[in-house]
Formats: sequence, structure tokens, C-alpha cells
Amino acid sequence: MSTFEIKDNFYLDGKPFKIISGGIHYFRVVPEYWRDRLEKLKAMGCNTVETYVCWNLHEPEPGKFNFEGGLDIARFISIADELGLKVIVRPGPFICAEWEFGGLPAWLLREDGVKLRGLYEPYMTHVKNYFRELFKRLAPLQVTKGGPVILFQIENEYGYYGDDKEYLMEMGRVMRECGAEVPFVTSDGPWDDALECGKCDMALPTANFGSHVEAQFKTLAEHTGGGPLMCMEFWVGWFDNWGGEKHSTSNLDANKRDFEDAIRLGHVNIYMFHGGTNFGFTNGANYYDELSPDVTSYDYDAALTEWGDVTPKYEAFREIIKKYADVPEVELTTKIEKGSYGTLECEGRVSLNSVLDDISVPVCAKDAVCMEKLGQNFGYTLYRASFPKGKTIGKLSFSRVNDRAIVFMEGNRFGTYYDRELLKEYDFKREPYVYAEDGDFDVLTENMGRVNFSYKIESQRKGIDGGVLINGHYHSGWKMYPLPLDNVDKIDFDKPYRKGDPAFYKFSFNAYKAMDTFLDLDGFGKGCAFINGFNLGRFWEIGPQKRLYIPAPLIREGNNEIIVFETEGRAARTVSLAAEPDLGPLYLPDGRPE
Repeated sequence: MSTFEIKDNFYLDGKPFKIISGGIHYFRVVPEYWRDRLEKLKAMGCNTVETYVCWNLHEPEPGKFNFEGGLDIARFISIADELGLKVIVRPGPFICAEWEFGGLPAWLLREDGVKLRGLYEPYMTHVKNYFRELFKRLAPLQVTKGGPVILFQIENEYGYYGDDKEYLMEMGRVMRECGAEVPFVTSDGPWDDALECGKCDMALPTANFGSHVEAQFKTLAEHTGGGPLMCMEFWVGWFDNWGGEKHSTSNLDANKRDFEDAIRLGHVNIYMFHGGTNFGFTNGANYYDELSPDVTSYDYDAALTEWGDVTPKYEAFREIIKKYADVPEVELTTKIEKGSYGTLECEGRVSLNSVLDDISVPVCAKDAVCMEKLGQNFGYTLYRASFPKGKTIGKLSFSRVNDRAIVFMEGNRFGTYYDRELLKEYDFKREPYVYAEDGDFDVLTENMGRVNFSYKIESQRKGIDGGVLINGHYHSGWKMYPLPLDNVDKIDFDKPYRKGDPAFYKFSFNAYKAMDTFLDLDGFGKGCAFINGFNLGRFWEIGPQKRLYIPAPLIREGNNEIIVFETEGRAARTVSLAAEPDLGPLYLPDGRPE
């Protein structure tokens, strides 16, 4: 058994311990590659790995927990232990992390008037229930129990959000009751107000920044009471959002200078050492002047690429670490190969409308309700009303609809509305729509990713939360189809297809061996893609990301099936599986396109 203490420094078994850590989120990496990424972390010279914990995947429904497969956090930590790495765990419950809803489960929003990240009894009850299950896995892995976990973090960047010290103290007490024995830290922005608001008497404050290290540490020192200085998130890059002009990259010379300052003056956790992938619908979003959802790749311009390649940044950081610590030789034990499987011809296609009742059970009600109240966390929701022949629509507006809505009248695409466009009233008095026959009025909504930062988290209900106003009045009488798309195996491609519809497209290929590859969807508009039923994530022709990463463990020898769901009515006859990624255009330090 060991001890880990915070005094004027960090002490492991009574001896000073310099934390040189790198961030890897186990939930953004297929579990077959955990060991590879951790071996590369150790080989760069880091002695510690840091990870967040994603509540929304571990408890997808209240009281139903999942700690298996890619969510087996205990196994991830145990692999780190086998490699001699220490571990910092940031369990949240809120983690930000550019992750959907900052890691909070969407079902929290089913309750009207819910209050998050504070001493609201229903919220705290859920947190306590979750922590009891989580710490059954984490508590035995602390250094005090012979494991590698040296620190737990209380909440995350709370100083950006609130100043409720009682809430932070209660969060610490809950973790102690659940078995946490190692010291606590907090992490906040590197200025006085954020640090002061996010401080907790039970924890050492740390700061998050990527530059001006000496000045940031000087500010942090005013809040640590003589304790050690640590940059909990040393930002070596940044994330990308859909519609961005380029893939975000950083200046390596500046990174090197600032990284060495951080090691020289204190302790550091590289954010990110390896970013990984927002598989499925797990990307987060920001909202300041407008909605800004993140892309599927979480490459982050990290020391390791999204697909695990060593970068010049990795090599440079390794040379810097050598000045301050012994850097071991590490044998890499996972064979990883990238390859192309060529161009695939479309083998089947079917309209969403044709398979709607096969992949969704509709809910009928007078009033349209949000995705969360339909028992759905991620994906799309289709709202359907029925109108008689002769029904005239002259005005259309929405009340509390997020994030994107495509309107169809009698099966024909009428309009697409995104973000603030959903706040307007649309007057069609010059050319009102008149139903030629009895027909449907459909609204296909998409959750583009709940915000993961700022005060807007309590307004993140998706789909229709208020209603649809037709000719100035609320329409009642809806059939609502939840579409989390977690059952694409039920799609019957023998059913009808109509060009221009939201639709599913099927492709297949034979693999003589499994290799990392990249799905190119040139010619498709917007949607998501699946391989052998696994949701690879979103694509959107506006970029910057152009290809989706497919790790080799998702590919099986022999036949493999790819299904593409596309909503804009723009689809190509082929897709391709390339040996190289394409995250979008890069920019050189002087601003010239590469």
C-alpha cells in the first residue's frame, strides 16, 4: 500500500513526486487500443495518465449502469497500473470535455424545472446513486489500496459556472462516503475570479491554460495556500466545429516553450496527449452567439493523432521531458496498420419513411414533447401531424425547438431550419402551401450535440419542447418517432426508396485482414455512418472534417457492412475506404494554407 499527500509539494510514499501526465479519455478510444495509447504515453516520458469519466454513457437510463467493454474504466486503469503509470481521475459529474452535455445524462432534463450542478435534491440524489456505483470500481484502485489512482477531482471548472461552495463541499463529502481516500483537486480558469469561485476547502486548486505559464502559475499560487502548482489542462491544441474553416493546429515552438516552463515551475497534465474520437452522437457543442457543434474527430492537434500516430509534438515533448525525468524504453505491443479497402458501390437504399415503423415505436399525444420526455437521449426525432385535403399553411413558426429541423409537407421537403432560424416566423402568404390530398406534415429534428460549457446547460432539451404554430396557433395531435438509430440491423433495404428523401444506404466490403481505415463520404450531404452496427459518428459536407476514422477492431475478417444515414437528399453511388485521414485544411503558423 502507498500514500499520496499534498503539502508544499506532491509526495508519494513520503518522497516528492513530479506529476508529468497526459490526458487520454478511455471512452474516446476503442478498448483494444488502450494499451497502445498508454504505452506511447509512458514512452514519451509521462508517469501519470489523466481521464474524465462520462456519466451519460455509464448510466444511460436511471439506475441502469454500464461498465463493460469500452466503458470498463477499471480495466483501463489496471492497464495503466501494469505499465507503472499513476492515474488522475476526474469523475465529474460534469466534465465539459467537448463531450455531449458535458457528460451529464440527458434524462436529467425530463423533469420540468430541473436544476443542475447545485444542491437541488433530485439532482444530488442521482449523483449519489451514480457515484456509489462508480466508486465500487474506482475505490479499490487507489494508491492507498495498492492501485495507481493518486488524485480525484471535484466537479470541473466550476468557477466558470457558479460559486456555490456548499455544493462543492457536498460533492467532496459524497466521494469520501463512497470510498475516496486520496487527495482532491479542483481545476479552473487561471484568473482570480474563476479560481476563487471554484475553490473548495477540501481540495487543492489547479488551473487550466496553454500559454503564459509563469504568469498563470503566479496567479494560481495566490490560491493554493503554499501548495504545489499544477496545470491540470495544458492545452496543446484545440477542437474543431462543423463549419470551421480549418482543422485547428497550434504553434509547435510556442508549445515547446510553454510546456518546458510548466514542467520546470510545477506539475503538468497534457490536454490532450491523445484526443480520440467522438463516436456516435457523443460530440458536445458550444453556444455563444450561435450554436457551434463539434466534429466527430477529437484529434485536438494532440501529441498522438486521433488514430494514434506519433507526431513532431510528441517527439519534441519527449526531448523536453528527458531534461527533468528518466524516459524509459517501452516496447509497443499492439500491431496497428492503416490501409485502404477501395471504392464501394451502393448495394441498397431505402427511404426513412419506408422503414419508420421498423426502427421506431411512435408515441401519440395531443402535444409534441421533447426528445428527453420520449425517453430518448441521442439522435433524431420525427414529429408527424396529419392534415386533410385543402388544408392551407400560410404561416409557420416554432416554439422552443432545438437544434435543426427539416419540414416535409405531403412527403415533400419544404424547408430546413437551423439554430436561430427556428426563432423566426415564416409567412408564406404569397404562396401558401395547400394540401392536394390528405397527407402528413413532418418535422425531422436532430440533436446536434448538447452544449458542454456555460450556463445554457439547463436549456438543452432537444426536438420540440414547446410546439409548432401553424397559421399562428399551436397544432395539437402528434405522432412522434424517436430515432436514436441504435437498431440499424432492422432496416429492410427491399422497401421503397425515393430520391431526395432522408434515407439509408448500404455498402459492403470483404477484409482479408483488419486495418485502420478512413471512410470518405464525398458526395453525401449530412448524416451519420455505421460499420457492422457501430455508430462511427456524424459527417457533414461543410467540413472541415472530411473522413471518419474506423479503427481496425471494428472491422472483421470477411464481410463487413457499412450503412450511411443521410438527411439532405444528397447521396453518391459510392463511398471509399482510404488509408489516410482528412480532417480538413491546415494552416501554417504564418496563416498561409498548406
